[in-house]
Amino acid sequence: MNKFGGNWTENKIEILVEYAKAYLVIMNKYADKFRWKLMYFDGFAGSGLTIKEKGDTRKVIIGAAVRILEIEEPRPFDEYYFVEKDPEYKQALEENTKDVFEDKKIHITEDDCNNKLIAMSNFLKSKEGENYKILAYIDPCGMQLEWESLKVLEGLGVDIWILVPTGMGVNRLLKKDGNISEAWTERLIRFLGMNKDEIRNYFYTETKLKTLFGEEETQISKEEKTIEKSAELYADRLKEIFTYVSDTYSLRTSGNVTMYHFLMASNNKSAVKIANEIIRKYKFE
Repeated sequence: MNKFGGNWTENKIEILVEYAKAYLVIMNKYADKFRWKLMYFDGFAGSGLTIKEKGDTRKVIIGAAVRILEIEEPRPFDEYYFVEKDPEYKQALEENTKDVFEDKKIHITEDDCNNKLIAMSNFLKSKEGENYKILAYIDPCGMQLEWESLKVLEGLGVDIWILVPTGMGVNRLLKKDGNISEAWTERLIRFLGMNKDEIRNYFYTETKLKTLFGEEETQISKEEKTIEKSAELYADRLKEIFTYVSDTYSLRTSGNVTMYHFLMASNNKSAVKIANEIIRKYKFE
């Protein structure tokens, strides 16, 4: 089983499942008319079950993969495609999905999500894939998702939910004094799809100061509310790929520290409207 914690572990799954049910209601109206095939894609599927730990207590949470497979009304998806890089998690996922839902068309592959997003794009552009519509869920624990892998989905029939590690990832790499290692800089570049100067200009300010003897020195300082700024940046960047992007849902620890932001992107205006309604409901619960 995966190990994770915090109420947001459950909330993000509830948001996804609620959206998936609404998605299937709408798509079911047109699937036969347009001969659409509906696929669910999970890029970081895990084992299918998650252990939530708090102190000495342990709770088993049914993961997104299993929850989506459980949906029967108004209809299930035609196909399910799960990606899991860890071989032990993959084996557990097979036991928790294929062995349980024998009547459903389930694909499980041991690979990198970035590779499969590119493969998905190529498939949707092919004759075989032109009638497919995909609901994708990208739920990494860190900054494994690369921007170049998202860019290939531009203009395609994909609704995609993404967990963005704004606090857990981006903010941790942005050192207060701007002295970021080459390795961390490269990770930020791959994740955000921006060059080093663009990242620096967005997250840092430079101030010219006079020293005691009249020389000038440059003071570099990190912007305030970097976590929120990184969420806004990521949403704005997504608008370069997708026509519409939802509001963000903040996933916080019990100490009110933001770890992630959760959001959805689509080329369908109604899809994002539905996503926003669901997100707002969970924001104010």
